[in-house]
This record gives sequence, C-alpha cells and structure tokens, in this order.
Amino acid sequence: MQDTNTSATTEATTEVQLHGAHPGGEWWRSAVIYQIYPRSWADADGNGVGDLPGITSRLPYLKALGVDAVWLSPFYPSPQADAGYDVSDYRGVEPLFGRLADADALIEKSHELGLRVLVDLVPNHTSDEHAWFQSALRAAPGSAERERYIFRDGSGAHGELPPNNWESVFGGAAWTRVTEPDGTPGQWYLHLFDSKQPDLNWQNPQVRSEFEDILRFWLDRGVDGFRVDVAHGLIKADGLPDWSGPLNMLELSGDQTRPPMWDQDGVHEVYRAWHKVLASYPGERAMVAEAWVQPADRAALYVRDDEFQQAFNFEFLQAPWRARDLADAIGRSYLANDAVGAPTTWVLSNHDVVRHASRLGLPVGQPRPNGIGADDPQPDAELGLRRARAATTLMLALPGGAYLYQGEELGLPEATTLPDEVRQDPTFHRTAGREKGRDGCRVPMPWEKDAASYGFGNGDRPWLPQPEAYGELAVDQQDGAPGSTLELYRRLLRVRRELDLGEGSLAAVDLGEDVLAYDVTSGASTVRVIVNFGATPVPLPADRAVLVTSEPGITAELPTDTAVWLG
Repeated sequence: MQDTNTSATTEATTEVQLHGAHPGGEWWRSAVIYQIYPRSWADADGNGVGDLPGITSRLPYLKALGVDAVWLSPFYPSPQADAGYDVSDYRGVEPLFGRLADADALIEKSHELGLRVLVDLVPNHTSDEHAWFQSALRAAPGSAERERYIFRDGSGAHGELPPNNWESVFGGAAWTRVTEPDGTPGQWYLHLFDSKQPDLNWQNPQVRSEFEDILRFWLDRGVDGFRVDVAHGLIKADGLPDWSGPLNMLELSGDQTRPPMWDQDGVHEVYRAWHKVLASYPGERAMVAEAWVQPADRAALYVRDDEFQQAFNFEFLQAPWRARDLADAIGRSYLANDAVGAPTTWVLSNHDVVRHASRLGLPVGQPRPNGIGADDPQPDAELGLRRARAATTLMLALPGGAYLYQGEELGLPEATTLPDEVRQDPTFHRTAGREKGRDGCRVPMPWEKDAASYGFGNGDRPWLPQPEAYGELAVDQQDGAPGSTLELYRRLLRVRRELDLGEGSLAAVDLGEDVLAYDVTSGASTVRVIVNFGATPVPLPADRAVLVTSEPGITAELPTDTAVWLG
C-alpha cells in the first residue's frame, strides 16, 4: 500500500472527468443549507422545548458560520406523536413552538441576514387528529371522506386480518383496524409509519389540490422552498400487493423489485404539478426530495428539470469509510445527475440517522444502526470525530449543494446513553426497544458550557437530557479556538464560497487504492482535495499551498483518516 501512496508526490497521475460544471446561476445549485430541528435548537420561553423565537434569536450565528439557507423540520400544529411529522394542520404553528406571527418574523429576519428558508412538508401522511381523518372515522366505508386516505376491508373470514402483509417502517403492522360509528369492528387504514400517521390517498384529486394550496400558503408568506418528507412514498402500487423484502430501498440488491409502497412512477406526476406552482413565484423557489431510492439513475428522475431542484444523496451518506466505496457513490451520483442536468446534493447527517461523528467511529462496513443505546457497542469517539471532520472536508469540496445538520459543526456525537424512560421516538416503542430510534441525534444544542442546559434555554430540564460531553463542545468553547471543529467548518465554508467550488467541475485523480483525490476547477482556480484512508501517511507536493486541513498542523504529509484542500 505504501507504494501507491508515494505517487501523491508526483504529478504523473491519472485524471478522469467525473462532472462538468452546470453553471445556471440558481442559488440552489451550490447552496449549503443548514437543518434546524426546532425542538432542539434554542428555547426562548424556558419550557425545555425549542421554539421559533429561539431560532430567530440565533440566526446571526448561522450567518457567521457561512451557510446560505436554513431548513426547518416541522413546526405545524401536531400531537407530536412523531415529533411533528404527524401534522394536524398544515397552515399553522404548533403552540409549543410559537405562533404564525413568529414564523413570519423568522422568515423576515432570515431574509434580512441573506439566508433563505425552506420548510418541511409532510405529504405522505397526516396526523390521525387531522380534521380530514376525524371526519373519515365518522363516515361510512366508501365515503368521500375515507377516499382521502387508504381504507380497505380486512382479509380473513370476518375481516379480522389486515388487508396485506405490509409492515410499518417504525415496526409492527402497517394497518390499524377502526371501530365504525355503530361500534362494530370495521375497515383498516394504512400507515407506513406510526398508527397515528395515516397515509393519504394520492390518487384522490382532492388530496392533490389541497397540497398545491398548502404550497401557495407558505410561498405567499415568503418561504424559499420545501424539503419534502418521504417523497418516494406517496403513490402505492395498484392492488397493494404483499411485500416481504426490505423496507429501506438502499438495502435492496440490484436484482430486487421495487417495494410496492416506494418509488412508484406515479409520484413524478405529483411533483411536476408542484414544480409549476413554485415556478409561478419569483425568486427561484426550490424543493429538495427526501427520496431513499436506488440505483442512482432512478434517484435522478426526481431532479429532472420539471420536478425537484435537489434530492438528498443518501448513497453517499451510507457509504462505508473506504476510498473505493465513497468513490463509487460519488461517481455514480454525478453520472446519473449530470444526465438530467441537475446538481448532486450531499449530506452526512440529519435528524433520522446516527450522527456521523459517531457513525464513523463504528467498525467499517457495519450495518447502519437505528440509534445506539448504552448497552450497545460504543463508537470510538476520537476516531469518529477525526473521520467526520475528514468526511466533511471532502463533502464541502464537491460541486453541488450540501446540507449540514445542526450541531455537526461542533462535532457533536450521538447521545448513546439516554435512559430508556426518556426516549420518545415511536420506533423505540413500536419495536419494544429492539431499535433505539432517533432520539440520540436530536438532543438539544449546547451553546454555553456554564449555562443552564448548556445555553439551550434558561431551564435545566430540556426535553431530552444532554450528555456531559456536550459542555466541552459548546459554541462558546469552540468560538475562535484554533483547531476546533466549529472553526474548521467556518474556514471550509469561507474558502468554498471564495473559490466557488460548489459550481465547479470535478475530475478524479488516481493516487492509489487507499487515497481518494479530486481536482475541483472553478474559473481560474483548481483545488485538489485528498483524503487518506490508508495506514501510511501520504506525502504532499511541495509546490501546492495548503488551504484547509481536517486536522491542524498538517503541512508535509497527510496522516490516516484526514483530508486536505491544496491550492
């Protein structure tokens, strides 16, 4: 392996063009967007739960960080069975988070700071407390009210069994039987997630019309776009056939049929209609798809020029920490997206996955866990953070858009020792604790080491307890500190913007099997990004300037699990 690494000192390398620049000028092609999980960002009223005024008060921090936009996870009225992804009213604000006027103030302040705002839209399902579903429960089978959802008669001699064998993503059956108004056992309704999240029937024109009106409601209030939850799940296969394969489409092998509940061709008709709605507004409004879809050319269908502007690159997020795996994910993504003229949108963490500062500290190639508990094998914290910093250094050099998840710029690890009694994720409860769920990546932000709840709010009991380690990682401990993860992110974002790397073209550079390297060219500037996955340090060329390194003090050679940008 050391023989391949020494080739990094020479320019006798092989370059393969992966991606040509698509400079269209639209902001979303190269934007870095920061995800805020409202419950956990900042608590202005001291009740232990984050809120919209708290977010607004901390927006200058994001401006200084150097991002272009914010994406807000749901803040709509909701019984909070799934932390707001069970929406009971799409045109309001949950009182826990504030008022509609607070949303308006947040949008206005963001725009004053030059930050765009995307809001979450949850179209696959509503809350069971939504007025539509409550009227469906009161109505008879076959009624117009029930046709907005997916109600079916049960199987078995007396309809006592579910209509098919589908399972919920959160565990257990994907069907719940209702009691009819006359008190008798009745039909079953589909919920691909929690039983309090009934799936909508997207074959129903009234559902389609309603959501187009919801888009206009928020566009009229000034939002710049939408992140669309479960974008690949709206349309189900005709007849709702049984399915016994994996529910996560990225776990499918190449020869497996697509599940009947995911990525059906009919979803694209919905998004073409939505695209027209956004295009009727000024200011380059945009949508990003949460579409867990493979292969890459299938995922690229969501970002054709009359559908979404962006789609999260989940193959990149899930790639093992190996040069070849990441190179393959990057190469396939560019090949597929370039074919439809769309940018590739990179992401390493979000509110649904184990934070990458912990995930990358687990053994390479281990299946991605759905949460980590105190009794589970623990990540190597030092190794995980080192690799996370290198992974981000790679990601922010790649042309296209990128998403950051709140707190990753602090190097926050997953909270892996949460007591079971505080866990709130329905996945934990529906699997009887077999899966720990997503609470560990949703713990509130630490702002000040010596303040109550580390500065999250003025109370000392946030909705989820913060690990003691979060104090040392608080913003006030990293602000201005040389070598801190916060200062690394600030420098990466500043240099990325100055050199316009997001709009660049990309060529792969062959420096050996344990090294991942690319040249990113934008205008007159070419930046080489190198990541060393091998055990042997990689000598750096003396004639190139070091612009950014994932670890401080790197000048002559690149140690293992580190990354560098060279000018």
